[in-house]
Amino acid sequence: MRTLNLGILAHVDAGKTSLTERLLHAAGVIDEVGSVDDGNTQTDTLALERRRGITIKSAVVSFAVGGAGGVGGVTVNLIDTPGHPDFIAEVERALGVLDGAVLVVSAVEGVQAQTRVLMRTLRRLRIPAIIFVNKIDRSGADPGRVLRAVAERLTPDAVPLGAVRGAGTRAAAFVPYGPRDAGFLSGLAETLADRDDALLAAYVADGPALTHDRVRRALADQTARARAYPVLFGSAITGAGMDALMAGIEELLPAAEGDADAPASGTVFKVERGPAGERVAYVRARSGTFRVRDRVRFGPPGAADEREGRITAIRVFDRGGAGPRAALTAGRIGTVCGLPEARIGDEIREAGRPGPSSGAPRGGWFAPPSLETVVVPGSPAERGALHAALAELAEQDPLIGLRQDDERQEVSISLYGEVQKEVVQATLAAEYGLEVGFRETTTICVERPAATGEAVELLGQDGNPFVATVGLRVEPAPPGSGVAFRVDAALGSLPLYVYKSAGELAEAIGATVRETLRQGLSGWEVVDCVVTMTRSGYASPISTARDFRLLTPLVLMSALRRAGTVVCEPVHRFHLEVPADTAMQAAAVLGRLRAVHGGTVWRGAWCELEGDIPAAEVHRLERQVPGLTRGEGVLETSFDRYRPVRGPAPVRRRDGRDPLDREQYLLHVARRV
Repeated sequence: MRTLNLGILAHVDAGKTSLTERLLHAAGVIDEVGSVDDGNTQTDTLALERRRGITIKSAVVSFAVGGAGGVGGVTVNLIDTPGHPDFIAEVERALGVLDGAVLVVSAVEGVQAQTRVLMRTLRRLRIPAIIFVNKIDRSGADPGRVLRAVAERLTPDAVPLGAVRGAGTRAAAFVPYGPRDAGFLSGLAETLADRDDALLAAYVADGPALTHDRVRRALADQTARARAYPVLFGSAITGAGMDALMAGIEELLPAAEGDADAPASGTVFKVERGPAGERVAYVRARSGTFRVRDRVRFGPPGAADEREGRITAIRVFDRGGAGPRAALTAGRIGTVCGLPEARIGDEIREAGRPGPSSGAPRGGWFAPPSLETVVVPGSPAERGALHAALAELAEQDPLIGLRQDDERQEVSISLYGEVQKEVVQATLAAEYGLEVGFRETTTICVERPAATGEAVELLGQDGNPFVATVGLRVEPAPPGSGVAFRVDAALGSLPLYVYKSAGELAEAIGATVRETLRQGLSGWEVVDCVVTMTRSGYASPISTARDFRLLTPLVLMSALRRAGTVVCEPVHRFHLEVPADTAMQAAAVLGRLRAVHGGTVWRGAWCELEGDIPAAEVHRLERQVPGLTRGEGVLETSFDRYRPVRGPAPVRRRDGRDPLDREQYLLHVARRV
């Protein structure tokens, strides 16, 4: 039986979790369909998920589609992902392990902001997807309007595979097009033939005689290559359209690939704690086979500091849930125990064998979190326990960045939105017994070098207490390029008795450079620059690696001070659709929120406004749109870039040792001035 790792994606409240329940019921996994409102669904297991009726953590559940007597068919590992934008990190991690997706759209609300963000990402990553228009039984359902919006706002390659009867009523039904629907068959063949030379030749030769099966095979081929997006309709509540969706999942989406005979490799996409507190890693096996008692190596893609562990238990998802197995084979998803240091995003491979890269996507596809807040413990005595609990939560969600300020004994966390505060607060109370509060949410800025700056500390001169010479140059780099470190020092000046090679020196000093740049002149992370090591000297055999590590921050911050930095704030691109008679009021609100107008398009009774808005103002705009537009406005925002702050630049208080204060730094790290 083939395996398909399938994601369910949608804007919040479009019906993802209800659809998951209906699919599990249709596959015979559960006897009754759970309800989000009643809090008894299979995948929303957190108390806060049940209380709020939203998905917060991705969940995996398995079922079988098709096949008679266990022959043929597909085993589907279904991943139910959050729809709320605050939990986009969960969706990002799921995308890295998917073979295909079902993008859910509400037949009432239609294409929404998050729907568009998700579809753009699916298309960019070329992940095959079926678009499922849900809630055709709800009052106000308009399949025709939604289908037009799908074609206009999501993809022109949408292919409807049937029609809806009785939309907006409890008796609403989906009627798939069949072999006798000549008009549909001809239109579909013509559409697909534009991107398939073999089908085009068959269409020209056979015309109306082109068979239904031949066209469906072409549709499956183009869907698998993310060139076509079949559209199905139905209702997760009544079960309408479920047979067609199940058939579409089996027929149109490609099964998992992977060579079982190749070296074992996989990707960790989720980490949680088991009943006894042990770390449980969710792994998508890309190739080969992982077995219990295998020794494996794991770490970030391309990292030199891989860790090693021994697999003590494996559970593989199959026909409902995860059961104990002796092995996890290519293409499958399972949980692995015995890797206490495993982190989300790690590649995992069999120890002692080189193994290929797992093939997992390398970078993120969504915006980084742009907000942060200080978490305040209910009691000062709980500071230590709070830090330990937040560190554990950050292991499960690497985009929850922690910043520890030892001087003020405060911990800050990065966030996507205000809803995450409630989730963190509830999780700390339920799982760790900690009652916490929060300070005001602030925006996370970055710094960029304004010019080129150089500095050098010479061994034995100018009060340099370290037995080393380090010279560094800092230069601006293009936006989005990150931090690059290079060595341009003469080979003879490298302490190769400390570092085995110039590459090892570059790696060690580069790590110190990146750590130092987490706090720039104004306290924000420094990005988009090139740091070049221009001088290096040592005294054999006295110099040590520690001398270079501790001297580097002093030299780097001196060079950065000479270069200067520009503080930049995150900016989102917005698209706002409002009734035409509210356009002037909307424009005025945008002006007050420091938005930069980028264009206006009038479409009959509607007006579309586009432009840029500071991330700090997005939440205020979201709150005002419903009242401003009588509840009819649709706002879509997405991270676009960082731009220089206008006016006085905000300063973030530094934490830890400060190489900008030479005396304080030397007292801290060298116990001397």
